[in-house]
Amino acid sequence: MISLPNMPKRIGIAADHGGFALKQALVRMLRNAGCKVIDFGPRRLKANDDYPDFVVPLARAIVREKVDRGIAICGSGVGACIAANKVAGVRACLIHETYSGRQGVEDDNMNMICLGGRVVGPALAWELVKTFLAARFSATKRHCRRLAKVEELEWQSQDVKSENYARKLC
Repeated sequence: MISLPNMPKRIGIAADHGGFALKQALVRMLRNAGCKVIDFGPRRLKANDDYPDFVVPLARAIVREKVDRGIAICGSGVGACIAANKVAGVRACLIHETYSGRQGVEDDNMNMICLGGRVVGPALAWELVKTFLAARFSATKRHCRRLAKVEELEWQSQDVKSENYARKLC
């Protein structure tokens, strides 16, 4: 068993069919590293499942502090990232390199990493996840000021009524 420095206690993970294989690999690696992993599914590969069905419960668990950090995976990582960021209090980002995986936490208090199961292989994904998990928010004055502005946007958006934008497009 390896150990991750400054490892958060509870890691949530979710994927759709496009990220299922990578999720399974990361679950094994995280558990081998001593992490407590909470798997938000799916438990079995289903070709027609939808990423919001798994990513949104993970995002809500982050906000409710049921997990300390989250990992969301879909085919490209884009859909998972979009869905996760609809949940107020989640700061999710699509990550393909270690600098942003670290900086996103240190400067922006990112609490969910999104990965593309069809874009990133298991070895790189593991490096990205380790970097993300080892990073800590700096809590410097300027970063706290910026984070407060982002949080204010989340509260303002609560007042906006949805006009079912997706239905207008489809």
